[in-house]
Amino acid sequence: MVRYIDAAEAPMANDGVIKLYNKDDFAGLQRAGQLTATVLDKLADLIVPGITTEEIDRAVYAFGLEHDAVPATLYYRGYTKSSCTSINHVVCHGIPNEKPLRDGDIINVDVTYVVDGWHGDSSRMYMVGTPKRAAERLVDVTYESLMRGIEAARPGNTTGDIGAAIQTFAEGERCSVVRDFCGHGIGRLFHDAPNILHYGRPGEGVELRPGMVFTIEPMINLGRAHVKVLSDGWTAVTRDRSLSAQFEHMIGITEDGCQIFTQSPSGRNKPPYV
Repeated sequence: MVRYIDAAEAPMANDGVIKLYNKDDFAGLQRAGQLTATVLDKLADLIVPGITTEEIDRAVYAFGLEHDAVPATLYYRGYTKSSCTSINHVVCHGIPNEKPLRDGDIINVDVTYVVDGWHGDSSRMYMVGTPKRAAERLVDVTYESLMRGIEAARPGNTTGDIGAAIQTFAEGERCSVVRDFCGHGIGRLFHDAPNILHYGRPGEGVELRPGMVFTIEPMINLGRAHVKVLSDGWTAVTRDRSLSAQFEHMIGITEDGCQIFTQSPSGRNKPPYV
């Protein structure tokens, strides 16, 4: 049975109970989400052929330091970077390194800042130089999949309605939805209940109620949905080496819809970023 609890009364643990946040909490989440969105805006001017993902990661760390924010991924379960950088056929959790990006690459950068105890979690795709048309199309489909999931996120609907909206659109565009990873509750905890699947059936899953906060972060592949995790224990790649893309927003359910905490302050929500 699904249980809901006022976040102020909940333990600081993921015990499967869904926390409901209030107006003041939403303000804190908005601040954290906007700082994350701002650094993703700034990366749009930094990501060009020749830059390394290590340089991107250092920029994320430095920006956080300048704004009294801590990257949530830094030393999380042994992870040693301030962001995840997933290139081409990497689905998620790519580890920044010294290899330069090449013209035509696509890359997802995933950042979570902790601001005054609140988490702000978001990711975007970036085109490196001139992308191929197939890559461009995949990025467009993935962004639209995210936005259709968000459109379904309103009180009275269910998590299954979100997943169904994403799956129906993506598969209708002859792409596949990764099933190995999902969105998640978030707030003062990095990962909390409920899990948000990016596939499903309308009406199934957890009922959405005002005050719920979670991420929606579909990973969409040009080829099959199957993935594998490399020997580093983090990097997930497509088994058929087809391109993969991801966008992520952090949202809160309101009385009549939802609030997106991680909208770009400058309108740079999807490429091309001008």
